[in-house]
Amino acid sequence: MGELLLYIGIISVSTWAVWKGGSLLEESSEKLSDFYRLPPLIQGTIITAVGSSFPELAATVLSTLLHGKFDLGVSAIVGSAIFNILVIPGISAVLVKRMPADLSLIYKDTQYYIISIFILFITFALAYIYYPIVVTPGNMEGTMTRWIAFIPVVFYGLYLFIQGMETRDYRRDHGKRAVLGVDKESVHIRKDWIKLIISLVLIVASVEGLVSGAIFLGEYFNTPDFIWGITIVAGATSIPDAVVSIKIARKFKGSISLGNVIGSNIFDLLVAVPVGVLIAGSAIVNFTVAAPLMLFLALITIIMFVFLRTNLALVKWEGIVLLGLYVLFVAWMILETLGITSIVIK
Repeated sequence: MGELLLYIGIISVSTWAVWKGGSLLEESSEKLSDFYRLPPLIQGTIITAVGSSFPELAATVLSTLLHGKFDLGVSAIVGSAIFNILVIPGISAVLVKRMPADLSLIYKDTQYYIISIFILFITFALAYIYYPIVVTPGNMEGTMTRWIAFIPVVFYGLYLFIQGMETRDYRRDHGKRAVLGVDKESVHIRKDWIKLIISLVLIVASVEGLVSGAIFLGEYFNTPDFIWGITIVAGATSIPDAVVSIKIARKFKGSISLGNVIGSNIFDLLVAVPVGVLIAGSAIVNFTVAAPLMLFLALITIIMFVFLRTNLALVKWEGIVLLGLYVLFVAWMILETLGITSIVIK
């Protein structure tokens, strides 16, 4: 019992540290984005998104390299993606009542995110098809190698290229206004870079506490590690995303807030998942677990896309629906853990 309380304390402190690191990261990344005159959508989909996704990246690397549990890292990332799509926009829409979204976000970034989900799904399928380990209807496992893991990274490179073109066009069309809008003397560039690095170090240390806590809880309650990864670790590592996006949404910058969520998820799926494999060399993928979770992620993403397109905004009642879907997801995971359902756990 004493050891359980100890790890609960570690998880609590680590969650607080992730939140502090996320706050520091949000402050420094916003100033750096203004200093380098990045367009608002790029600021949301790349700079703050990649920075606030660093906990998920750390979770994959640490769980794979230090603990040999790739599935735990993947579950944390998929759970974080589900949290980001349902909880963060849901809370933001409830708070501000209406989050506007421009057509570029809807037709470019959101649709590229949907493509990202299917790219990762295909990557998992290739691991099972070409390097199968267990071939039974109830448990299909395969080995993801470096060449397979490199596929989603290539697609993220394409995404960066597209965003680079957006940045070039923005600076060409709004260069003068962008320069006038930033007081570069008020931005201490070196100080903000130092803050950014400190926040990343703090996040890495705290994520290791979360991963260790999830592994202990799995062993203590005799449950699969991924259940704790997809709930506890995912929720805790999503805090920086929540901090950044909700703060931006309350400033009535809906497109930037939603852009951060979508850009963060694109980074998580196309970079954070495969990077652990690229470093470790290979990892085992349980396709039986991955397939239903990726399907659920695709469905909720399509629901959010429809919500955004109908009103060119996310309104309060739609935010409530998204939050309700996350409650259903958590209930589903609890039922899987208790053995009442067996869609994921066989």
